[in-house]
Amino acid sequence: MEKVTEQPSLHRHLEKMTVVEILQNISNEDKTVPFAVEKAIPAIHPLVEAIVKKVKEGGRLFYIGAGTSGRLAVVDASECPPTYGVSPEMVIAVIAGGDQAIRKSIEHAEDSLTQAWEDLKLHHIDSQDIVIGIAASGTTPYVVGGLQDCRENGIVTGCITCNPGSPLAAASDFPVEVIVGPEFVTGSTRMKSGTAQKLVLNMISTSLMIQLGRVKDNKMVDMQLTNNKLLDRGAKMVAQDTSLVYQEAKKLLIQHGSVRAAVDAYLGV
Repeated sequence: MEKVTEQPSLHRHLEKMTVVEILQNISNEDKTVPFAVEKAIPAIHPLVEAIVKKVKEGGRLFYIGAGTSGRLAVVDASECPPTYGVSPEMVIAVIAGGDQAIRKSIEHAEDSLTQAWEDLKLHHIDSQDIVIGIAASGTTPYVVGGLQDCRENGIVTGCITCNPGSPLAAASDFPVEVIVGPEFVTGSTRMKSGTAQKLVLNMISTSLMIQLGRVKDNKMVDMQLTNNKLLDRGAKMVAQDTSLVYQEAKKLLIQHGSVRAAVDAYLGV
């Protein structure tokens, strides 16, 4: 298949550009990404609906990816517990090469068609769960093979890719194709493609958490109070939702451990 992500950059002789020209040209390319994501919303919508249904029924959301895609998946999954107070077992990212691949490229880790399924089995995955494969190219063997194995075992699949008509999309029940075009540096999919994947992951996990009731109004009422900044934010939220002054709100927050619990305790819920 012809890969849009591998097509030559629209910009030539990058080494001859001034720093300002490089920055402006990268910025101009980046501006196109949100529009490509917007075009994909009709495909993202049913995927999110499927995820919400599975998780509400007790299933889990898995991401599988390699390289940049896998690292973005790890970031998204790892931020769900502190931001929304959910279990680390609700959203799980599996990256080719394991945790060491988060910091360092692992040679040939993405080239196995069977390893993703072996990695998923370590989490006792079953048909209650849903798996999203993430690969800009849409051809990464680790990710494509993983989704194919999931399908064979009755597990619902989705994907995020930046090439049309890919094997990854063919292995997905809910394919999402965000076509961002050639990269500024030819083939460097950590750039526009990575940005597009991050935006879609933001949409998926945030929509899921809102649908699960983990956001009240527009506030992260179940966030973990892991530092002084978040404790201060939480105290202000409690003060807003009660008649307490800041210090009393902060004391109540510390006592109950979350904004939701503190407000509910104050209101006698």
